[in-house]
Amino acid sequence: MNEMTNLMHCAIAAAFAAGREILDVYSRPIDVELKDDRSPLTEADKRAHAAIAKELAKTGLPLLSEEGKALPPAERQAWPQYWLVDPLDGTKEFIKRNGEFTVNIALMARDGEPAGTLGAHRPVAGVLYVPVKDILYFAWQGGGAFRLEHATTLEGQPPYELAAKAVKLPMDHDRKAFTIVASRSHASPDTQAYIERMEKQHGNVQTVSMGSALKICLVAEGAADAYPRYAPTMEWDTAAGQAIAEEAGKKLVDVSTGAPMRYNKHDLLNQWFIVE
Repeated sequence: MNEMTNLMHCAIAAAFAAGREILDVYSRPIDVELKDDRSPLTEADKRAHAAIAKELAKTGLPLLSEEGKALPPAERQAWPQYWLVDPLDGTKEFIKRNGEFTVNIALMARDGEPAGTLGAHRPVAGVLYVPVKDILYFAWQGGGAFRLEHATTLEGQPPYELAAKAVKLPMDHDRKAFTIVASRSHASPDTQAYIERMEKQHGNVQTVSMGSALKICLVAEGAADAYPRYAPTMEWDTAAGQAIAEEAGKKLVDVSTGAPMRYNKHDLLNQWFIVE
């Protein structure tokens, strides 16, 4: 297997391992604690992080995870490649038990632009796993983007074999209206203004609410036309989804620059963005 195949193999194995830990916690009463920023943290977040860290350690690449330790920008921006991970994206959805949470794992590489405040890297591969539905989205640069159902029944198979058994994105969807997917937890006046602009352009507009990075996947697979995000997200929330969206022929654009989102910024908080 070549290097990318090996890295994808490890990332998919890590996502499945995290999914098992998450579902074990999900099957029991959930204890919630609050982080310094008042966002929720559960045993599932911690166990998923540990499972991913153990699996990805085999690759020798550094790991930047929501549940890992903070690192100085100068140190992490010097990395040629690294893993960017959200072990449990959609903790609020997990606590609500609505199934709309994911494991996000992205492989990051230097983007060729000068490193600085606005970033240094871009996602070149992404794995996004939905534990409750056992659906795996995955993509790597030049290899395409895929959606695989009953994914763990094929655990251990090489990525190209999984791709052969998966549906290539985007998929055909028979939609009558321009469809916008929006956050279930973060409505904003800017989002409403975007919806109104699209109504003027397209007439019939339908909105769908969804939690976690699944919103990016809905655009990538063609179930929605756009996902405007005028509310805070962190880099680990979007990187895996961006890799999948881009390989499906879509884009995740930083509203402030009009260009694809860059990563490994001094501050890991994302700018507003639109997936389309």
